[in-house]
Amino acid sequence: MRPSGRAPDQLRTVVLEPGFSKYAEGSCMARFGDTHVLCTASVDERVPPFLRNTGKGWVTAEYGMLPRATHDRMDREAAKGKQSGRTQEIQRLIGRSLRAVTDLPAMGEMQIKVDCDVIQADGGTRTAAITGAYVALHLAFNTLVRRGILKAVPLVDQVAAVSCGLWQGMPILDLEYVEDSSAQADANFVLTGSGGIVEVQGTAEERSFTRDQFLTLLGLAEAGVTELAALQRTALGL
Repeated sequence: MRPSGRAPDQLRTVVLEPGFSKYAEGSCMARFGDTHVLCTASVDERVPPFLRNTGKGWVTAEYGMLPRATHDRMDREAAKGKQSGRTQEIQRLIGRSLRAVTDLPAMGEMQIKVDCDVIQADGGTRTAAITGAYVALHLAFNTLVRRGILKAVPLVDQVAAVSCGLWQGMPILDLEYVEDSSAQADANFVLTGSGGIVEVQGTAEERSFTRDQFLTLLGLAEAGVTELAALQRTALGL
């Protein structure tokens, strides 16, 4: 029995609340159980220097955790004067995931910056961030279409993410912290709504896992992302 009482293939209660922020062009509060991530998408008319005069747009992301998002207070990274390697790795992952489903030439020369701020953490913050960030990005594009800046939303697919792992020898979906911290193996799967693979991050903690176990985890992730994609469409009114 999992600590939460969930079945091995059961997601936590997931709530995607669109339009959470008053000022951002697009926003979504993503709640995966007790993990809460606020995602906001902001439009910037400037593109990175390497894209100037190319006619292409860009989507990037920043990620951070509030000092008391976890059991013990953490110092703000701004106070330390630099971002941790973990923060940099996660925000790059979020950016890559969003760009994988965005038609950058169709954006024209503009940039959308997606900020993912962890309000409360109980495992799976990066997967919740990616799932909520897609909703925020879509809403920002909707805003640009309403303003007549874009003719259509330049997204070619959905993208969402979920964690899977081996906990007490059992393959499980959507790990909360108590499971993640004691898992024999854990992996984050970033998948598109149509089933494409964007990125897989998998690590064995105690011993290696087999190909069959990996495929079992992939199957759990595919089913989980199918559910998450449906929740994204509901949040977007699609």
